[in-house]
Amino acid sequence: MDDRWLSVDEIADYLAAAKATVYTWVTSKGMPGPKLGRFWKFKKEDVDVWVREGGAATSSDDFDNKELRNAQAALHTGKQRYA
Repeated sequence: MDDRWLSVDEIADYLAAAKATVYTWVTSKGMPGPKLGRFWKFKKEDVDVWVREGGAATSSDDFDNKELRNAQAALHTGKQRYA
């Protein structure tokens, strides 16, 4: 199992989300990941749980967000990238 810390670029790629969205999630929505110096770092397993629990949503209306739906679909299917 790969247990290394992922960068913002890597976690955005994994979730097929924009880097700006990741920064919004980590600063405003409680996305799990510490800031080490100037850089945010993430454990894939922690982010998977956070996404499955709807961590990026503030209400059920937020589930209409395309990036969030796509990230959840990718986790559900086990695919890291999708169109």
